[in-house]
Amino acid sequence: MLRRNLKHARRYPSLTASVVMTPVLMLLLFTYVFGGALGAGVDAPASGSGGEYVDYLAPGIILMAATSGALVTAVGVCVDMTEGIVNRFRTMAVSRSAFLTGHVVSSVIQTMLSIVCVVAVALLVGFRPHAGPVEWLAAAGLMTLLTFALTWIAAGIGLVARNPESASNIPLPLQFLPFLGSAVVPPESMPAGLRWFAEYQPFTSVNETLRGLLTGTEIGTNGITALAWCLALTLTGYLWARTVFHRGTAADRRA
Repeated sequence: MLRRNLKHARRYPSLTASVVMTPVLMLLLFTYVFGGALGAGVDAPASGSGGEYVDYLAPGIILMAATSGALVTAVGVCVDMTEGIVNRFRTMAVSRSAFLTGHVVSSVIQTMLSIVCVVAVALLVGFRPHAGPVEWLAAAGLMTLLTFALTWIAAGIGLVARNPESASNIPLPLQFLPFLGSAVVPPESMPAGLRWFAEYQPFTSVNETLRGLLTGTEIGTNGITALAWCLALTLTGYLWARTVFHRGTAADRRA
């Protein structure tokens, strides 16, 4: 199943390319269009004060690249369910868990490659991380764990979506939720109600941990909170997707 999904991604790269291009375009937009205005009120973490706004922005865009991968999984699972290929798999000697696991692992691989592309573009536009090999390895592990968690949630979305168009729209809030955290500006600059949400939503702790690993800012308790959120999201997404798949989907019920 993993080989099958990777072959699909190679033969039909347009969806993967669009997922990669979204965070890259956001990086360029906020760096060159909004960076002058937003960067004036943000201390770049690489130097402790001042510095380039891209040093503050890049970890948030990398996080957005991790969330964008959910789109591939949701659409891929929904296409398989609506086209009837899953019914054929169920008549063959194929483990039920292999179908979802193949989609999830394939999406994680594609998303991590997308993150590498985003990091490369960030370096080209001026991002200067201060991370050593250990910090880079920890950052990669954190992004892999987050991607794994979001991919299981996306698999559940693909199972309950009525068509691929719905499956491509439902995960969109996940892609932009980091912007309602500390990805673009510090939560302290937001209105009171929004600031409270930004400080306590899952992606803020992940973003602050990633920023600390790459640029050397203080992580504090964000690391433990980020791992707890990732594990909770993984367990929730896995149990949801597994339950829906075994009980049947909307497409099965309509058939």
